[in-house]
Amino acid sequence: MISVAQLHAFAPACDAQVWVDALNAAFLVGQISTPARVSHFMAQTYEESGGYTALVENLNYSVQALLKEWPSRFTPTLAAECAHQPQRIAGIVYANRMGNGDAASGDGWTYRGRGLLGLTGRWAYGVQAKALGLDLVNHPDLLEQPRNAAMSAAVFWRDEELNPLADAGDIVALTKKINGGLTNLSARQAAYAKARTIFGG
Repeated sequence: MISVAQLHAFAPACDAQVWVDALNAAFLVGQISTPARVSHFMAQTYEESGGYTALVENLNYSVQALLKEWPSRFTPTLAAECAHQPQRIAGIVYANRMGNGDAASGDGWTYRGRGLLGLTGRWAYGVQAKALGLDLVNHPDLLEQPRNAAMSAAVFWRDEELNPLADAGDIVALTKKINGGLTNLSARQAAYAKARTIFGG
């Protein structure tokens, strides 16, 4: 269990009073029961959510960012056509993947990353809908509510068996499981170092 004071010290930009109950409930669901597990969970969710302030994916990319982030999906010409058009970008990058339909289906935008760990894709929303007892397929914006966002992260953490990685202190493996790569690894390491000073581990 964490306190409002601890959360405020860790993530000063968030509304700690709102988030503390949601996170403590999530710890129970995710079996996040030791200081080390709490610190790793907090570090990863902090990085993925902009310090608990951003619960929906920002796809407002520039030309350069599109080419860097998705070099296999954007040519310079296509990137120039799509830059700063989040809905169109989502349709391209998430089409025909993760249970989504084609770009015209709108699934890429509808099921873009949400929650504390960026749940993405129609298939993942369906899995989490069953686990959480929420109609996320028809109401994906439910994941933009703090309690649901935290619970979704906890279910993912539990189902992907991330506690053993936290127990081992393997932040690289945790990041790969959560992010699919090592995006912002140094920031995650810094967040974990800060978390340890506040939550232990």
